[in-house]
Amino acid sequence: MQFETLAHPAPVPSATRDEALANPGFGTLFSDHMVEIDYDEAKGGWFAARVGPRGPITLDPAAAVLHYAQEIFEGMKAYKQQDGGIALFRPEANAARFNKSAVRMAMPELPEELFLESIRHLIAVDRDWFPTVKGGSLYLRPFMFASEAFLGVRPAKQYKYMLIASPAGNYFKSGAPAVKIWVARDYVRAAPGGTGAAKTGGNYAASLVPQAEAIAQGCDQVVFLDAVERKWIEELGGMNLFFVMEDGSVVTPPLTGTILPGITRDSLIALLREEGLDVREEPYSIDQWREDAASGRLLETMACGTAAVVTPVGTVAGRDGEFTIGSGGPGQLTSKIRERLVGIQLGTIEDRHGWVTRLD
Repeated sequence: MQFETLAHPAPVPSATRDEALANPGFGTLFSDHMVEIDYDEAKGGWFAARVGPRGPITLDPAAAVLHYAQEIFEGMKAYKQQDGGIALFRPEANAARFNKSAVRMAMPELPEELFLESIRHLIAVDRDWFPTVKGGSLYLRPFMFASEAFLGVRPAKQYKYMLIASPAGNYFKSGAPAVKIWVARDYVRAAPGGTGAAKTGGNYAASLVPQAEAIAQGCDQVVFLDAVERKWIEELGGMNLFFVMEDGSVVTPPLTGTILPGITRDSLIALLREEGLDVREEPYSIDQWREDAASGRLLETMACGTAAVVTPVGTVAGRDGEFTIGSGGPGQLTSKIRERLVGIQLGTIEDRHGWVTRLD
């Protein structure tokens, strides 16, 4: 499919852009352009791929996404390499997960090459939007929604795929060396048979009230328990968890359909096993978490995801009190594995897995 490129009539002035890139924060600054591709079942599928000025979306008030929430998205980053080039980290995995989410939400799959080509085109026109702050990257947000105007309860027949870019600095704003998380007791993120393994907006909407509760309690994030027994740890509002034991083993909750299969999670499993550690995907309860932290059997807990990469968890709080993990700060393994993963992404450490895709 050929991409049409539309000229931007008024791009952000370079001086204004450079000032903003010195401290972009996370998720509030956006580049000049965006990608749009339309889908119409009656027209045989995907058509009209274009890159143009970022701007408002015009939607009919009856658009299906506004009533039945047919929407999916991805989160990924482009990284500036030491030689000035640009690279993506495991973009094929994002493309594959995007399509798995589409299938679960009764939406059309987007050809993986078209997904990747949209990223190449957007970065080509907005490559000057990489932040200059240490650790900065260009966060990419591909998403798709049902655009057909109708009020019947069925899968839509028209969709729009879009891609926007956001220069990103640090994800967590607290500045603490380790994050503090709140245990959600009254809310669950996903239930068996639901949409927990899909990257769809409704899952995140369900996390907002408990996340607000966490912030009110002085915490950075919320951790969810399973929907059935309310005892097994699942994931944070937007990150997977790993538990590092003193015997050299690492435990992470299994992918049973209620947890998002994180690409950073999968990468960490591979890197940890290369370190000679026994990584087990098995259930781990909140009570066991507390007991292992108190006894010293648990050395570290780390959270991982595209936005924050790898982050140490120092304190866990809830309505029944709180407990500290290790010294309450970054653990040795967490720091080591983060440095290795970031090094691969930035091109300073050898990529033995073929995870990095150079764009130039």
